[in-house]
Amino acid sequence: MSAAEAPICGACFGTDLSLWAEARDIEYFSVPESFSYFQCRSCGALSIFPVPENRLGAIYPSNYYSFAAQSQSFAEKIKEQLDRRIFSSLFREIGGDNPDRDFSALDVGGGTGWLLERARRAEPRLKRTVIVDLDKKAGEGARKSGHEYYQGRIEDYDTTEKFDLIVMLNLIEHVRDPVGVLKKTRSILATGGRILIKTPNYDSLDARIFRHRSWAGLHCPRHWVLFTPESFRSAAVRAGLTIQQLKLTQGAPFWSCSMLNELNRLGWAKVDRERPAWRHPLYPVFILMFSAFDFARLPFMRASQMFAVLAN
Repeated sequence: MSAAEAPICGACFGTDLSLWAEARDIEYFSVPESFSYFQCRSCGALSIFPVPENRLGAIYPSNYYSFAAQSQSFAEKIKEQLDRRIFSSLFREIGGDNPDRDFSALDVGGGTGWLLERARRAEPRLKRTVIVDLDKKAGEGARKSGHEYYQGRIEDYDTTEKFDLIVMLNLIEHVRDPVGVLKKTRSILATGGRILIKTPNYDSLDARIFRHRSWAGLHCPRHWVLFTPESFRSAAVRAGLTIQQLKLTQGAPFWSCSMLNELNRLGWAKVDRERPAWRHPLYPVFILMFSAFDFARLPFMRASQMFAVLAN
């Protein structure tokens, strides 16, 4: 294997890596081959190899979950209430109790803007909302909802504006250079602003159990760089950011898709390209079950999702 063909850490660009797992797409069956995930001995991050950056149209199929309208299930309604509480808390930190203070927010990978809608409902002073996303169709829906929209990568978003809140939920693990993305968001973050990030933690019970059976937290081949709390802190520091808060929360989607893969292998549940894991009738049942399981064990064990609040 030549140097050009060797795996490189997506977080620190180190070359001292060891094979962590082989994985394939168990959720959408978008491409047939397996991919390798390597652990960096320097910073601890996981990186995919090879990086399928020229195959986005294949690995993000038309029935990908983020392209669909948000459901109104019981679990989703609970999640909406939790999201609104998070936004209310963040805006209090940023702007205090000044009733005349207006806010601006940017959602990277925000699609049609459903998350920014929740932020608006949580904080009436949020007046300007901007979305940066690759999806052309999402832009139509975003503009209809009153959001500004930039179609492209956040790295290419050219603006002199500063934002009070930048949201990157389930985004940083999808990019080839996460530290570069963090540096970009730092450059457009207003003084006193906050960056809200949600990303997987691969140092968790479900990751260990399903490590060699295409653990769903890898979201293979769409997750390119994954962290632990320690390696994420290191990445944030390299980007010039400080972590105000970092906490672990339930990883029910990873448990659920991993379990459906096991049932699929046994022939007890069918998951394929036409009916991906998130559309299986057992999926919402597993979501509720594993959410309760993870919340019960959070005081004692690490779960597989991280929430982080960063500042400049």
